[in-house]
Amino acid sequence: MNIDDYVEWARNVGPTRTAPDAAADHLALLGLGLMGDAGEVADLLRKRLRDGTLDRDHLAYELGDVLYHWARLCAVTGIQASELLDRSRRNVEARLAKRLQSS
Repeated sequence: MNIDDYVEWARNVGPTRTAPDAAADHLALLGLGLMGDAGEVADLLRKRLRDGTLDRDHLAYELGDVLYHWARLCAVTGIQASELLDRSRRNVEARLAKRLQSS
């Protein structure tokens, strides 16, 4: 499965289909779900700093949850996820290039 196929799958999973015209409460649930699961990832990383161990299986599980919410939010944009990934790559590369030029 590629990223665009995953977004299409995620768009239709759950009680409410995710579309560009998503209602405000649906968007809020997706955003809060993303942040909640990102918090789970952060907590696992905090435990790594504190205890020196990382539960990679649990991290992978939580990253999957983050990906799910991200994918449903991608569906709201109406832009293919692969295009969003490409835009992100270009933005990161531009920021890095700018940082290198200023140092």
